[in-house]
Order: sequence, then C-alpha cells, then structure tokens
Amino acid sequence: MKTRSELTSIPMNSTYQDGLCTEVAVVGAGAAGLYSAWRLVTDGGLPGSQVQLFEMDDRIGGRLESVVLPGMDVVGELGGMRYMSSQAIVATLIEQVFSHALESVPFPMGDNAHLFAFLRKQYLRADAWKRAQARGDRQLTRYMLSEADIGYSADQLFNKVVYEVLTADPWFNARYADKVKHYGAYDYTFELTAEDWSRIKPQLRYCFAGPYQDALVNELGFWNMLKDRVGQEGYNYLADAGGYYSNTINWNAAEALPYMVGDLSNAGTEYKTIAGGYDGLAYALADAYLAEPGGCIWRENQLLGFTRSSKPGYRYTLHFLNRPGRAPWAVHANSVVLAMPRRALELLAQDSFFFRNEELQRNLAAVIPEPAYKILMGFEQPWWQQSFGAQSGHSITDLPLRQCYYFGTDPSNSHSLLLGSYNDMRATPFWQVLARHPEPFKPRATALVAPAQLEGLQNMQASQRMVNEVMKELRELHGSGVSIPDPYVTWFKDWSADPYGGGYHAWQAGYAVDRVMPFMRKPDRAEAIHIVGEAYSDQQGWVEGAFCVAERMLEEHYGLRRPLWLDPRYHLGY
Repeated sequence: MKTRSELTSIPMNSTYQDGLCTEVAVVGAGAAGLYSAWRLVTDGGLPGSQVQLFEMDDRIGGRLESVVLPGMDVVGELGGMRYMSSQAIVATLIEQVFSHALESVPFPMGDNAHLFAFLRKQYLRADAWKRAQARGDRQLTRYMLSEADIGYSADQLFNKVVYEVLTADPWFNARYADKVKHYGAYDYTFELTAEDWSRIKPQLRYCFAGPYQDALVNELGFWNMLKDRVGQEGYNYLADAGGYYSNTINWNAAEALPYMVGDLSNAGTEYKTIAGGYDGLAYALADAYLAEPGGCIWRENQLLGFTRSSKPGYRYTLHFLNRPGRAPWAVHANSVVLAMPRRALELLAQDSFFFRNEELQRNLAAVIPEPAYKILMGFEQPWWQQSFGAQSGHSITDLPLRQCYYFGTDPSNSHSLLLGSYNDMRATPFWQVLARHPEPFKPRATALVAPAQLEGLQNMQASQRMVNEVMKELRELHGSGVSIPDPYVTWFKDWSADPYGGGYHAWQAGYAVDRVMPFMRKPDRAEAIHIVGEAYSDQQGWVEGAFCVAERMLEEHYGLRRPLWLDPRYHLGY
C-alpha cells in the first residue's frame, strides 16, 4: 500500500511545447479526464505520446482535494469525500484495480444519538425522531407540518414523497409496484435498479389533482413538487433538516427522485472512502496513465479555445496559455475530450465553430452549477468527543453554517479535525461577503506545531471575520453546555470560483436528460469533440457520474470494449 506522499509524487510538466502533435488531447485532469486518458492508453491501443492530458491548475483531481493540516495525521476533504459500494466503477477501481496502492475504509457517519439537529432554535439529537417513534410518539418540531407529516424525520418524509409520487401513476404500478414497499408507519423501501430508473424518469407522470395534474415529472421542479405534496412549510423543513439546500432547489424532479432515495435519504446506505484521502483515486489513475511511455500531464496550462487546424494530418488546433510563463502555445490533435464542468466550458472562446451551435448552447444550460463552501478547522483537542461523545458523523442546522463534520483525531496525539461549515446554494452569499474580508485568520503554533510548520498556509486560511462567525454558529449549534475552543489553523475552499462554478451540478427542470446526456458526449456528429464529467451525468455530485459518462463515451466513440474488471451488465446511464 502506498503512503499519501508516495501516491501524490507523480511527475507533471509545467512547461510547454509549441506545436505539439497528438492523436487525442484530453483537457481537464479531474476524475473524467484522468479516467479517459488512462483507458485510452491501456485499452484503446494508443501509446502515451498520442494521448496528452492538460490541466490549468497546479494539481490534479478537479473537485477531489484531500489535505492534511499541520499537527495531525488526519485527512480533510475539501471536495468529494466518499463513495457507495453500489457505484461499481469507483468501487472496483479502489478495491481491485488499484488495491496495491489504495485502501478502502469505511466513511463513518457516526451515531445519531451523539449528533445534533438545531432547527428554528430547537435543540434535538439527530435520533430524536427514531426514539419518539419507538415509544409510539411523534417528534414535534417548530415547523407547522400537515397532520399527516408530523413525526417524520426529513429522510423519512423524502421517502414518503417519492413513494407517493411513484405509486400514484398507474403506468408505474403496472410495471414496478412490487419494487417499492411501505411498511410500518414511517418506513419505505425502494428496490428499483438504475435501469428501472432510466425507464421511469422520462415516463413518470404527476397524478395528483391540482396545477400539475398529469404533467411529466421531468417537467416539474423539485421545489414545485415538494410544495405540492407537503406544503411550503413542509418544504422548508426538508430543506433545513436535510442538510443540503442543493437537494431541494427547483431542479428536475424526475432526476431528484432516485437521487434522494438512492443516497441522501437512505439511512442504510454504506459509505466508504480511501485511507490517506479520497483524491488518492485521481493520483492512482494518473500514475497508471503516466506508466505508459510518452504520457504527460501538462499542468498549469489553460485551454483558451480551439480552431480547425491548418496543419496537415490534424483536425484541430488547441490554443493554450502556459500560466507560469504567461506564454501562448498551440497543440494539434485529431480528437478532443473536454473533461470540464459547465462553467469551465463557458470560459472557452465561444466564437469557435464548435460553440456556434444553438443546440449545444441550449444544452450547456441544462445543468445548474451549485455553489459550495467548505471550511476545515484544526483543534488541539477533540472537544466533540469530550463534550458529547461524537466520534464521527455530522450535525445539521438551519443556521448559515448548515453542517459540521467531526472528521477525527490523530491517533498519536489529541489534535483533531472538524469540517466547521459545509454550506451550499442560498447559504453561500452569506459567507461570500465574509470571505472577501482582507484580514486572514492567523494560524498559531501549538505544543505540537512549530511556527515553521504553518509557513505557506496563509493563502489557504479563511478570513478572520469568517472564522469568528463560524465559531459563533458552532457554539449556537451545540448549545451553552458545550465548551468550544478556537481553532489553531483553518483551510477554506470556495468551489463556486472559476473554473468550477460550483461544487456539483443539478439538471434543470424541463430538459429531457435521456436526450441531453448522449448529445453532450458528442455535440456535433461531424466532429471528434466530446464533453465528459459529472456535470452532464445522471449521478451528479458523484465521481461515479463522471466515470460512467467517460466510459460510455469511450465505448461509443472510441470503440473501446468494456474493461474485464467491470460487469458488462453494469448500467452507465443514458
């Protein structure tokens, strides 16, 4: 098993070579780009020299970024954190293909008895609903829910809505009624496969009297649907108590249904991650790609746009800016893989032959970039363990803080890591103003951290004003009975900044996702230009979504066969 230092020590090239020629140019060294480059050189019959990978940042991984704060051997996740065993590409890569380098470990979600839900100034433990139901009672909150919805936790109420929408449609019942069940007062099960959902989402109708009667569910926004089912107050409860505002924005309701019951509302879901940091998957892919002679990751080289090539034997010329030298340079290629999210695509020159396409412009707008902030904090003591027995997991609030994750304690000392705030969507403008304040938080030495260890971290710090507000909200979330010290170091990440535009994406209502997804993989039938990544997938917010889109594109347009390590029956989406 490789150490994190060994895994991340990969050779990359920050220079440039004007006039470079390659068969395939892969732009973006995030999950989809790394996967595409690796598959093309290992299974696509191309030497490394004919598959070149370009990245504008000084690191790889895209929205996977694992960091270690000084003074502790605990990994913090600024980006993607985890995967599910059902996500076959991610799981198989980690647990089989790269098992020599990566170690899969549980991503603990903690014991709800030791976690908090602080909503409308009401203090609850996260297991309050379960305990009340075991007593035959209904947990009351300060949300004026409909009588039929009182006593449901947010997870249970999400499940109830999905169940009712599905089973109200006669078309669904005629085909899938035996795959969904309601038992007991609050419990629902969904045994629908990914293939089932792919058939259901374009067909499902909203069969309730009212303004949306008989509408296709994919024409409705999720907020529209939730308000119609549980009222605006019920919607507010789900938005607040669910932890993520992004889940309840007015995105495509048909896409929201499997997302909610397949992940965030399923209390039985088993999460895993990688020992040493989840971005280890990106580095394992990079290492495997670079093992092929001629493979190269051109870091700190920003794609500005591309044109038709005047060089004989090549179709496209890609125009890059080498950021260290501020030097423009050109690459010639016969096919291009744009492994980039919506905002990064919009930053490319839009006056090219490729982007002068009304259908492409319309479909680029089919997804909503969802802003997200994370603030990691290092503490000298694990105050959450000492005060209320939490070992891991997260607490939720309707304060702008939204969520905090108790990440862990160094096994050799007491220094501990907290994700002090994980907020998104409408909470982000609150923090945006504080993030701009010019006075940064000043990391301080501890008994275990010398001043020299803190050098070079100043650009990663949140502003002092932001830290002050986070600490105020953490103390309010946990109540006066919990004494919370100040952190000695922070690490702040704004995923809404260019070129990402957001931490994750969501499909707009009214788009036929089953048609847009294949279109984006090859927007112009006459061109060898492809768009891949999490943004235009049907597993948005997950690395698996990026991999599925990339794999489908490689099989469809580069003629690659399904790898032997991946079940040929595994569903890759539309």
